[in-house]
Amino acid sequence: MSTLVTVPKQNGGLTRTTSNRPSNFPTWTSWLDDFFNRDLPSVFTQNFNTGISLPMVNIRETADAYFVEMAIPGLSKSDFQVNLDNHVLFISADKEREDEQAGENYTRREFGYSSFKRSFTLPETVDDEKINAHYKDGILSIHLPKKEEARRKPSRVIKIS
Repeated sequence: MSTLVTVPKQNGGLTRTTSNRPSNFPTWTSWLDDFFNRDLPSVFTQNFNTGISLPMVNIRETADAYFVEMAIPGLSKSDFQVNLDNHVLFISADKEREDEQAGENYTRREFGYSSFKRSFTLPETVDDEKINAHYKDGILSIHLPKKEEARRKPSRVIKIS
């Protein structure tokens, strides 16, 4: 279990107390703090949800376009939603899974639900009418072409007269 913020303890607790107890005798608040702040066995802290964590994104720019790639294996293209609203690109996925195994004396049924949502503000230079996306081999790729006037022109030598 990770600690997000360390709170300084005073007299073994979160509040200041004065007592005539010997210093080696734990206070009620220090005992509670120790109980709730200790690391739990890994069986309690492991991630039981086998859902999708927030996928990492690769964004690459060329002279003509931007390319967004996300590695998200195990889904089908129908699980994705890619939307554009006011120069904001929204990428999301929802996946439901249900496994059932039956045997002679038992039945086991497990449900799973996975989802994520990412959004990116696009630069004004993107030609939003020509955006396309495809999903192949676990990689979602989105091509964001630049407008003609925003494309970088090749360098050239200018002669001095």
